[in-house]
Amino acid sequence: MEWDWHQSQKLKPLNRSNLRIYFGTQYYRLKRTMQWYTDNKKYAATIDDKPFAYQIKEHKTILRRQLKDVDMWYQENKIINLRIAVKKLNGLILKPGETFSYWKLLGRTSKRKGYTDGMVLHYGSFKPGLGGGLCQLSNLIYWITLHTPLSVTERHRHSYDVFPDSKRTQPFGSGATCAYNYLDLQILNNTKNTFQLCLYVKDKYLVGEWRAVNPEIMTYEVYEKNHKITHEHWGKYVRHNVINRKVYNGQKELVDDEYITENHALMMYNPLLEYQNEDAN
Repeated sequence: MEWDWHQSQKLKPLNRSNLRIYFGTQYYRLKRTMQWYTDNKKYAATIDDKPFAYQIKEHKTILRRQLKDVDMWYQENKIINLRIAVKKLNGLILKPGETFSYWKLLGRTSKRKGYTDGMVLHYGSFKPGLGGGLCQLSNLIYWITLHTPLSVTERHRHSYDVFPDSKRTQPFGSGATCAYNYLDLQILNNTKNTFQLCLYVKDKYLVGEWRAVNPEIMTYEVYEKNHKITHEHWGKYVRHNVINRKVYNGQKELVDDEYITENHALMMYNPLLEYQNEDAN
C-alpha cells in the first residue's frame, strides 16, 4: 500500500458551496438512473420469504451504540428506517448472472414510505437526514458478502473516520457507505448457485445472512493488514489499512490469500488523545 503526496492532496478537505453540492448530487443521481436502464445488467428483483436450505454466512451488528456527542434519538430513528429497508430486501433471490443493487431495490427514501430523520454523515461530521442510518445495513450486507463466492462489483469506502473505535468487532474500513443513489452497493452472482439474502431487525441487533440452494465448499476469513495512521503535511491525521481474505477449501486448507480493498480515511478526531484516554481507563 503506497501513500504519497498526490494521494494525500486528494484527501485534503475542500470547501464546496451548498449550491455546488446540490447540483453535483442531482447530476450523479440522474447518471445512475440512466445506467440502470442502459447497462444491460440483469438486476435481482425476486423475493421469497421461505429461507433457503443452506446458511453460507451470518453476522449481526448492535443497533444502539452510544456515540460521542450523538443523541440517542438518532439511534431510535435509525431502527425505524432499518425496519422499513429490511422489509423491502428480506428474502431477495440472487440467481446466477444477476446483480444485486442496494438502491435499485430500496428506491428513494421518503416520508411517504415511513422513513424518518436519522444520522447522515456529511463531510466529516453528521446531521439529521431522511432515511439516515441505512449505512449500517449496507455495511452488514458487504461484510457477509465478503464471506461468500459472490463478487462485489461496486462498493464505496468511507472517506472520513468520524468516531473513535468503540467495541469494534470488524476491521476498520470493512463497510460500504451508501447515498441515494449514486453511492451504490452492487453484488454479482457469478456462480452456478442461487443465493438468498435474509435480514432481520431484532431487539438489540441487525442480523443478516446469505443462504443458498446448495452448500458452498469454500470458507473465508477477512482480516486487515498494514494498518497505520499518518500525520499529513496539511495538518490532519489519515488512517490507512488493507483488507484481505484467506480462502480455505473443504479440508480447511488455505488455498488463497486475496486482496480485497484498501482504505484511506480522514480522521475527525485526534488519535493521540484517544490513545491517552484508553491508557487512562
